[in-house]
Amino acid sequence: MKTIKFIAACALLVSTSHVFSHENASHGSHAAPAPQQQAWGIAGQAREATRTITLRMTDDMRFTPAQFKARVGETVRLRVENKGKVLHEVVLGTQASLAEHAAMMREHPGMAHAEAHMAHVAPGGAQDLVWRFNRAGSFDFACLVAGHYEAGMRGTFTVTP
Repeated sequence: MKTIKFIAACALLVSTSHVFSHENASHGSHAAPAPQQQAWGIAGQAREATRTITLRMTDDMRFTPAQFKARVGETVRLRVENKGKVLHEVVLGTQASLAEHAAMMREHPGMAHAEAHMAHVAPGGAQDLVWRFNRAGSFDFACLVAGHYEAGMRGTFTVTP
């Protein structure tokens, strides 16, 4: 009888040992998510970028330049540089989407978020955001770190046919 219990216990142990073998691993997709079309364009491929625009962010809550232009169909590398001593970010969008997101950030300042149309840059750091401008119009960008948008840290971009 002890032998049967021992064999049953071993079988149970072997059959369930894999269940917890990677419980702390990410269970998301291993492939990059597909780019999502936005009113202001879609994530681009770095190899398709035809030029680079450098956006500098500073602790006086300003972007330099505060305006830029692109043409429909153009893929641009936005090199986002943080020249300040606090975290800054750039988020592309419309006035309405940025205002809504800024309100969420005021309520939840530690909220983690990462999308293809945003770049979070540590003090003294830089990050590239590659974007394909495939919709004509006037759009906006802003820093949505709590309080920065309200302090005027925003800019505009125009996409022409």
